[in-house]
Amino acid sequence: MAALQFEIQNRDPFSQARAGLIKTDHGLVETPIFMPVGTVGSVKAVTMQQMATDIKAQIMLGNTYHLYLRPGTEVLEAAGGIHHFNGWNRPVLTDSGGYQVFSLAGNRKIKEEGVVFQSHIDGSKHLFTPESVMDIQRSIGADIVMAFDECPPYPSDYGYAKKSMELTHRWLDRCINRFHATPDRYGYTQNLFPIIQGGTYKDLRKASAQFMAASGLTGCAIGGLSVGEPEALMYEFTALCCEEMPIEKPRYLMGVGTPWNILECIGLGVDMFDCVMPTRNGRNAMLFTSRGIINIDNKKWEKDFSPIDDAIQCEVSAYYSKAYLRHLMKAKEITGLTIASIHNLAFYIWLVGEARSRIAQGTFNHWKNEMIPILKTRL
Repeated sequence: MAALQFEIQNRDPFSQARAGLIKTDHGLVETPIFMPVGTVGSVKAVTMQQMATDIKAQIMLGNTYHLYLRPGTEVLEAAGGIHHFNGWNRPVLTDSGGYQVFSLAGNRKIKEEGVVFQSHIDGSKHLFTPESVMDIQRSIGADIVMAFDECPPYPSDYGYAKKSMELTHRWLDRCINRFHATPDRYGYTQNLFPIIQGGTYKDLRKASAQFMAASGLTGCAIGGLSVGEPEALMYEFTALCCEEMPIEKPRYLMGVGTPWNILECIGLGVDMFDCVMPTRNGRNAMLFTSRGIINIDNKKWEKDFSPIDDAIQCEVSAYYSKAYLRHLMKAKEITGLTIASIHNLAFYIWLVGEARSRIAQGTFNHWKNEMIPILKTRL
C-alpha cells in the first residue's frame, strides 16, 4: 500500500496546462481527467462494464451523503467496500456531502459541531461532523476522500463568506486529526484532499488556498464555484487558487462543468473534474459532440442516419445513428437514455484525452482556442 502519487509528465508552453499521472492502489489515472458522477455508487443509466469498455473512464465519483443514507455503511462494510459492492475495480473519489448540505438549505442547520440535516428519503434527522464524515468515507472505501466543508451560496456577502471559510478551515483540522487517527480500510491506501472555499473574494480565496496548501495532504480541491456565478468569475477564481496550490500535487475543480469550462480550466492548471452535466443533459436529449451541441429531439435529426459522433473513440457513438437515438427518445425507450449517457460521458473522456495529447505536443492552447467556439455551436 502506498499513498497517492502524482507525476507531471508534460506542460503546455503557452498556458498553465499540464498532463500528469496519478497513482493509486486501484490503478493509474491520466490527467487531465473527467470523473463520471456515480452519486449512489452508480452512474445513471450506465453499467460498470460500460463505464470501463465504452466510456473508458479511469475513476468515478460517489457521494457520501447519498451512500450514507442508502444503502448505508453497514451494507457497504459487509460487501467489503464500494469496489466490491458495485463491481468498479478502478479508483473511486467520494465527495464529503458538503455540497449536498449546501443544496438542502431549507432542511439543515449548520453549527460548529457539524450539520444537522433531514434525509430527502424519509425526513429523518442526521448529524454530519468532520469526524463522522471521515469515518463514513473510510467505510465506503474510496481511494480519495474529501474533507467536510461548507459551500456558501452565490452571492454571499463578505462577512458570511469569511465566517464560512473559517469554519471550513476548523473542520479541516478536525478531518485531518480523525483521518490520521483511523486506519485505511479494506487493504488499500485512502487519501484525503482538502477543499478551498472563500466565495468570490480574492483575499479569502488566497488565504484559503494557502491554508489548504499548508495542510500537507496528497492533493487539493477548489470548491464553491459553478454555483451560479458568471463564467468569468469562475475562471478568475480558479486561476487565483491554482496560483497558490502546490505545483506537484493534483488539483481538482469540483462540479465543473461544460466542455468549454473544462478546456479553459485545464489551461489554468486544473487536473481533475466532475459534473452531472453529461448524464443529466443526455437524459434530456442534449448531446455534446466534437462538432457542437445537438438537441436530438429536433425534427432535423429524424432521417439523419449518420453516427452520433464517429470522431470519438466510443463504439456506441460510432454505431448508433442520430435518427435511431431520436426515435428512442421520442418513444421514451430507456435504451435511449443509456445511449445518450454513454455517448456524452465518452465524449467528455475523449475531450480530456485530446487535451492531454495536445499538452504533450505543446499545441494545447492553440487547439483549445479553436475548439471552444466549435463546442459551443448549436447544430
